[in-house]
Amino acid sequence: MNRPFVVGLFVLAGLALFATGLFMIGNRHQTFAKHIDFYSEFADLSEIAKGAKVEVAGMDAGQVIAVLVPDSPSSKFRITMQVNQSLRGLVRTDSVVTVGTAGVVGEKFLTISAGSPQAPAAAANATLASREPTEISALLDQAKGVIGDIDATIRNANGVITTAHGVLTSVGGNLNAALTSAKSTLTNVNEVVAGVKDGKGAAGMLLRDPALADQVRMSVTNAQKATAEIERAAENANAVISEIQSREFPRKIDQTLGQVNETAANLNATSQTLHEAVAQLAAPDEKGLTAAVNLRQSVSSLHTAAGNIADDTEALKHNFLLRGFFKNRGYFNLTHLAPDRYRNERVFVANTNNRVWLAADELFQRDSSGAESLSPAGASLLERVFSQYGAKILESAIVIEGYSAAPEASARLVSSQSRSLLVRNRLQNAFQLDPETIGSVALENTPPKEAGRTTWDGVAIVIVPPK
Repeated sequence: MNRPFVVGLFVLAGLALFATGLFMIGNRHQTFAKHIDFYSEFADLSEIAKGAKVEVAGMDAGQVIAVLVPDSPSSKFRITMQVNQSLRGLVRTDSVVTVGTAGVVGEKFLTISAGSPQAPAAAANATLASREPTEISALLDQAKGVIGDIDATIRNANGVITTAHGVLTSVGGNLNAALTSAKSTLTNVNEVVAGVKDGKGAAGMLLRDPALADQVRMSVTNAQKATAEIERAAENANAVISEIQSREFPRKIDQTLGQVNETAANLNATSQTLHEAVAQLAAPDEKGLTAAVNLRQSVSSLHTAAGNIADDTEALKHNFLLRGFFKNRGYFNLTHLAPDRYRNERVFVANTNNRVWLAADELFQRDSSGAESLSPAGASLLERVFSQYGAKILESAIVIEGYSAAPEASARLVSSQSRSLLVRNRLQNAFQLDPETIGSVALENTPPKEAGRTTWDGVAIVIVPPK
């Protein structure tokens, strides 16, 4: 056996092992499975980046393949999620996208809730509703606010108790003064009655007159009745004071204050324990790095690894030994076409393809806010033009090229992408096309060289016949 043959056999064996390893990694990350794209928007990404895991109803379903950064603080981050085709039935129009965390400080990922059975299934490239994540710092701030409210309530209770004690003291003083006054009045009345009976003073002299005797006796009787009423009033006052003392109001108030103080002490202990736990989590490790720095480094490392795997898989797709395999597995993913690679793929820009050019003013309209949408006349024009190809469209691959003549590059990119998606969704829904056979690509204002035009403002429908 000659040496070149052995070396060649060794190289082929190494390539086979390397390819097998990449296939195993790709299958684990569902790289080779059929996927469908969805979108969602968040004001705060909460460390979600490209390559982050996506779950549907708690099951691994795909990953984040793109994050579009907003151009102003009022806008939101637009996230593109790639979801396994087998889980599409769980994603409904009322499904909600949230940010999940593995454990307390684990990796962040996106989770899509299963929608209700009554809601229709979400279409490909649909934008799902989102719920902003809740941070631990916000929960700590809420706990601090609750403790502050409890402290204010305790202070108000102390004020109320102090006021009640003052009221009781004032009532007791007034009752004592009333009793003293009643006793003094009784003494004076008794002295007057005794003098009258003894015939002293002007009253005694008047009593000698038989005509006035009955009147004086009547007055004395009335005075005695009044004295009896005053005595009953004094007895009632004493009964009120005895009732207050028998119920032990002062002792019960002291007990209530003790319970309130004990509750406040327990709250202070709980708050101290919470602060210590947060301090331990945020404390630096043996290398002097804080928990926040370690977490950021871990997320950065995961992001770099995910990007490397994606780049390696992409390079493997273009390898001449394996390109045919990837084409059979859906290499030409029409729902996610890169403009630069699209212009270099002969299968899409070949002159043998059927290409229809439609201007923007024939298809689109703008509302009062400036947003562009497909007009009724434009929708009717699309259906007329498209229907002339008949059953041929069911056997062909279809690509919608979006173009825009906006003066700024960023505006051209956004406008051309929006136009291609509007036309793609309209044709897919109107003719019930398979989502995997119709795609869209944003080419700004420059068509491919083989298209025969140097610039365009609108869309071009490219129908690629089967080989």
